[in-house]
Amino acid sequence: MVFKRLLGAIGVGGPSVDTVLDGGVVVPGGVLSGRVWLKGGSAAVDVEHIGLELLARVEAEHEEGESEGAVVFERFTVGGGFRLGAEEEREVPFAVPVPWETPVTELYGQPLGIVLGVRTEVGVAGARDKGDLDPLAVGPLPVQEAVLEALGRLGFGFRSADLEYGRIGGTGQRLPFYQEVELTPAPQYAHAVTEIELTFLASPAGLEVVLEADKRGGLFSAGHDALTRFTVRHEDAPTLDWNGEVDGWIRQLIAHREAYGTHAAYGHGEHRDGHGEHHYEHGEHHDGHHRSGPGLGTAVAAGAAGLALGVVGGMVAAEVVDEIGDFFEGDED
Repeated sequence: MVFKRLLGAIGVGGPSVDTVLDGGVVVPGGVLSGRVWLKGGSAAVDVEHIGLELLARVEAEHEEGESEGAVVFERFTVGGGFRLGAEEEREVPFAVPVPWETPVTELYGQPLGIVLGVRTEVGVAGARDKGDLDPLAVGPLPVQEAVLEALGRLGFGFRSADLEYGRIGGTGQRLPFYQEVELTPAPQYAHAVTEIELTFLASPAGLEVVLEADKRGGLFSAGHDALTRFTVRHEDAPTLDWNGEVDGWIRQLIAHREAYGTHAAYGHGEHRDGHGEHHYEHGEHHDGHHRSGPGLGTAVAAGAAGLALGVVGGMVAAEVVDEIGDFFEGDED
């Protein structure tokens, strides 16, 4: 066992730590498992606390412009309350729930440009030490995969993905940020929109699918954005005609955009088919946060080193981590 991090809380001769995640990707709402390995230093110490933090690289818009930072979006205590002897090696297994709104980082093994990490925190000698950081890979739920596959079959293309700090009004969003996937329109819709933005908000009950389309500006009018929201159940994944379902969503999205462009009032409705009931809402954002438009960043390899992560202005609802300039690099140093 190679211990990557020396715990600096008690200086030279202190214990070291290495966190090993079980292989494979996790899914939103699933279980993240692995083990924390501790090795004692030159003297015995009391390990008071072993914790895990889930972090995400997030973009934010504020008065000074745009910036990036790392947000801790979940914490777990997985061990502690024991004495670690000199040179003693100890394994602490863990299995913790993954938040339902955890962003998807890859599809069919291909990275989407979303950077997540798992950081280990160990409390010894009355101090807490940020000991280890590992990349976290998250795959889609079956219902998320069904929507993405349908979009691909309909002719939509992947442009980029990122995490935006803020909340989408009128949804059940719980995390202080949301994932945004930017798509190029299918040929049959290219005359109406230049880009569609997709957000998944998963929960134990199902999935909220938020779609937003830019509006092509006419000669006397500026472009606008329109937003629609749909909900589907997890059990719908193997049964729905997803091509028809998603194509219907896109048609409604474009119809709502056109209504918005003519200042028509937004209402509420229900969409039904033989597979059950799917509610939707549409309208402008209710919280003043405007989702990013075209050109806000490009896809990057998840795991790219040397990310310039600064403190994100306006992040008051979640902890901003300011010591994570080498998000994934340095573990082998």
